[in-house]
Amino acid sequence: MNNYLKRQQLVAIIDDDRSVLKGLQRVLNASGMTTQVFNSAEAFLDSAGSGDATCVILDIQLGGMSGIELRRRLTARGLSTPVIFITAFDTAATRKEASDVGCAAFLGKPISGRVLIEAIRKATAASQAMQHRLT
Repeated sequence: MNNYLKRQQLVAIIDDDRSVLKGLQRVLNASGMTTQVFNSAEAFLDSAGSGDATCVILDIQLGGMSGIELRRRLTARGLSTPVIFITAFDTAATRKEASDVGCAAFLGKPISGRVLIEAIRKATAASQAMQHRLT
C-alpha cells in the first residue's frame, strides 16, 4: 500500500494511559497513517470528528465508560467503523464480550507495532470492500 493511500486513513486511538496513546500514535504515524488520540470514550463521543475515523483502536478497560460500552453506542448510532480492541486483561470472557459487540481484531498489551498495523490494514480493507458491495 503506498503512502498516499495510507494517509487517507484516519485511525482514532482511545486509551486512558498517556504512554500507550503516545506510543501507538508514534508507531502509526511513522507508518504513514494519520491519527487522533483520545484519553476516554466520552472524549471520543464528544469529538466532532468521531465518525470520520476509518478504524478505531479501543482499550477495553477505560476510566469511565468501557470500550465495550463505547462500541455499543457507536453501533446504536449506525457507525460501522472497524474497531480493534486492545487490553492488558486478555481473558476468554473479555474476548467473547468483544466479539459479541463486534470487533475486527482483539490484541493483548503490550502490542507489537507490526501486528497492529497489519490488523488495521485488514480491518480497513474488509470495511472498504463491504462498503463497495453496499453501494
